[in-house]
Amino acid sequence: MTEHEKTGRAGRPLRADTERTIRAILEAAEELLAVEPGATMAQVAEAAGVARTTVHRRFATREALLDALVDWAARRFADAVDAGRPDAAPPLVALHQVTANVLRVKADWSFSMGRAAGDGHPEAARIHADVRATCVRVFRRAQEAGVLRADIDLDWTRRVYYALIHEAALDTREGGDPDVLATRVVDTLLRGVGAPGATAL
Repeated sequence: MTEHEKTGRAGRPLRADTERTIRAILEAAEELLAVEPGATMAQVAEAAGVARTTVHRRFATREALLDALVDWAARRFADAVDAGRPDAAPPLVALHQVTANVLRVKADWSFSMGRAAGDGHPEAARIHADVRATCVRVFRRAQEAGVLRADIDLDWTRRVYYALIHEAALDTREGGDPDVLATRVVDTLLRGVGAPGATAL
């Protein structure tokens, strides 16, 4: 858990057993909701192996639980990006590792990652904005290293990259190897699918 996650509503540190309980509830909720999006709080409690009152004590409503899931998944997403050392590793190494890490998160947290991080989830929206900025920094480093062309639009490149990750994540959820799929994503981004010598109209 992050330091923010380790504090309760009053800002006091959570006990270790409370942290474990919250983690168990969130992980069980993610696994259950990914299969059955309409699952109830009682079903979540049963999946987590805790009493329904315990779930309600931590999350007053089902919507509060869903909001917590979105924020939790966003933090896992950011942690996955950071673990790829986007600002320190060589650009191609960082790009591959970040991609593989993110594919793992998208496979493990498909329900939560699929929910919109819009106005109702300001913390998740902030985290996703930070990740977008990190992604552009990696592409800029790759551009400066000569890996990417000097004339490309970095934001457009990021959007294409996100689309490739989205498609690869579908294969990851079906059991695809994140490292193999990361290689495919990066290769497609850098080399495309055109035959040698093909040119745009």
